Amino acid sequence: MSPDLDVPMLEMRGITKRFPGVVANEGVDFTVRSGRVHTLLGENGAGKSTLMKILFGLYRPDEGSVHLEGTEVEIRSPADAISRGIGMIHQHFMLVPTLTVAENVALGLGGAWGFSDLRPIRQRLVEVSERYGLEVDPDAFIWQLAVGERQRVEILKALFRNARILVLDEPTAVLTPPEVTDLFTTLRQLRDDGRGLVFISHKLHEVMEISNEITVLRDGRIVGNTVPESSSRESLAQMMVGRPVLFTRTVQHHDPGEDRLVVRDLAVQGDRGNLAVDKVSLSVRAGEILGVAGVSGNGQRELAEAIFGLRPVESGGIDIDGVPADSLAPKAVRSKGMAYVPEERMRDGVIGEFTVAENLVLVDHGSPPYTRWGFLRFGAIRKQCTKLVQRYSVKTPMLETLTRSLSGGNIQKVVIAREFSCGAEILVVSQPTRGIDVGAAEYVHEQLLGQRAAGAAILLISEDLDEVLQMSDRVAVIFRGQIMDQLPRSEATAMRVGRLMMGLKAE
Repeated sequence: MSPDLDVPMLEMRGITKRFPGVVANEGVDFTVRSGRVHTLLGENGAGKSTLMKILFGLYRPDEGSVHLEGTEVEIRSPADAISRGIGMIHQHFMLVPTLTVAENVALGLGGAWGFSDLRPIRQRLVEVSERYGLEVDPDAFIWQLAVGERQRVEILKALFRNARILVLDEPTAVLTPPEVTDLFTTLRQLRDDGRGLVFISHKLHEVMEISNEITVLRDGRIVGNTVPESSSRESLAQMMVGRPVLFTRTVQHHDPGEDRLVVRDLAVQGDRGNLAVDKVSLSVRAGEILGVAGVSGNGQRELAEAIFGLRPVESGGIDIDGVPADSLAPKAVRSKGMAYVPEERMRDGVIGEFTVAENLVLVDHGSPPYTRWGFLRFGAIRKQCTKLVQRYSVKTPMLETLTRSLSGGNIQKVVIAREFSCGAEILVVSQPTRGIDVGAAEYVHEQLLGQRAAGAAILLISEDLDEVLQMSDRVAVIFRGQIMDQLPRSEATAMRVGRLMMGLKAE
């Protein structure tokens, strides 16, 4: 059936939303039509997520109205939105880690569905996942799943409830290129079924590929409406951030120093009792970036956690400046001069209920100049945090703002500001630009190169192949917990690394 493009499924008219110290949305008009993918584009803190949280009933607008199929509605809660056929895939997963996939889907369903008999839910989950190519084990616990698998569960939750309008907030931030291809196949199926899709992403090549319409927000206001045929990555980026953005970067060669971090035949167990890291050996030298490329779920998270003392080592060793460190706790690892940017910022990088200032000094609050004679020096803390917020362009109404209320990209900036400013000379950095806008990613890359130039040894773990190839002096490729090969930058082509990521050694 051909969708009627003249009748909007959704109209948001004159939406304004204010928070203390900031106007998140100001007079925003936004329309979604059936059988169309409408992309909402903007830098971190531009107001995209706020607008969609109003649609999903998580916030109430101060001004403006929401219309579904031409009728004005008041959406008071997520349950209200779901009942009206609106589904939302949140940037930060809304899942209960201790429950299974099927149990998470059952939460809040009520009626004939429930926990007493999950068989019909399992059966329908299998049907929906097969129809849209979103494979996941209904009986797996959420805590056992890789990040990409958790994303699939979020999408399945919405599809299970037959959402007609589907909002996807950074859905590809945790997906590998093949997974993105599969997701786009799914989105096109949903679009062709007559659903209206809202796609939020910072990856401009994806926006150009999947969108029918594009609306750009900056500082809470609409600054442009366009279509892919009339746009380019460069024009969209400039519209987003208000200035030209550098997409390619030349990393100057220099001779690295001595080994700072050495991993020897490391074996680490995964959450499911499997061997997630299998005899991995690598080294990172002073003034060098070693990039680790791999498809999600191939041992990257377990490797990083073991190096930083967050996960026990089964066998093998880790040396920091020639001294064994494989049995040290994270605090002791930090004292050896290592900092860590984790893969999951909300779970491992910040405490959402703490303020921005508290998260910025989370690691060093017990040391001078923040403490004297056992008492916190709030003046010194405020001075340093103000400096970090300005230097790393963290968009926050105030230092006392709860970190969980920031956009995902600004939460990432808080983590990076804290870790990059603590004086560490060894950096383990996992997925540093996941879910952040092109301007912020450009800045993070500048900071990484600045740390490299200052002599830091950097282990960069990223599922963004372009990022690894662009930023690394050497590239190590991980597949099923093993290092397939290590290549100098001159030999690390996208084709060669891509084959290694799939477990294929020979050309």
